[in-house]
Amino acid sequence: MSDGRKRLILWDIDSTLVTAGPLGRALYGAAFELATGLPMRVQGTTYGRLDPDIYLDTLLAHDLEPAAHPFPRFADALVAVYMAHAAELGERGRALPGAAAALAALAGEPLAVQTVLTGNLRAVARVKLAAFGLDRHLDLGIGAYALDAGVRAGLVPVAQARAGARHATAFDAASTVIVGDSHLDVAAARSAGARVVAVATGRDGPEALAGADVVLDHLADTAAVLRAIWDVSHA
Repeated sequence: MSDGRKRLILWDIDSTLVTAGPLGRALYGAAFELATGLPMRVQGTTYGRLDPDIYLDTLLAHDLEPAAHPFPRFADALVAVYMAHAAELGERGRALPGAAAALAALAGEPLAVQTVLTGNLRAVARVKLAAFGLDRHLDLGIGAYALDAGVRAGLVPVAQARAGARHATAFDAASTVIVGDSHLDVAAARSAGARVVAVATGRDGPEALAGADVVLDHLADTAAVLRAIWDVSHA
């Protein structure tokens, strides 16, 4: 960071920082039933996607008309379910190895600005992170969430603008680093021109993440995580 510029670090949440395990599907199913009145038989593909897209696919899988089951109703139900089960999430889910240490180390860097770029709803993201004490290291007020753009790449300029306003700094492609576990995180970064550090802690292995600037096996080596983030932001 010898150039003295701040870096904006945008963390994915699910399978990068935390995992809810089987509880995640159960909570989604509970919210789906509250919103539609029907039990969830199958869930749309969730990996790396935005919540409205997951919900749409789940509705279609049940032969339900989307207009009759608007997303805001489901969003309210999902937030309520997660808030009601926050303690259980902390017991049955987990922060991934090294996540807390990496966030804490970056929080101590004066030129690092950390927040999230996620397909989760804002309130659900907060519950997921708070369940494991990770929220204290992140400025969630400047993050980008499921309802902020129609596609994942569109979340990047949202976070850049919010962080820029908060820190009186213009965050551009060279000073923005996405950290995520999905090929969709990599694609979003590439589409937005941002740097990207991929972590093979989700469904995608190193080959699927090969388009990233750096691919790590995990976050457990804090020094390697920090080195990767600083190196790609100086490339």
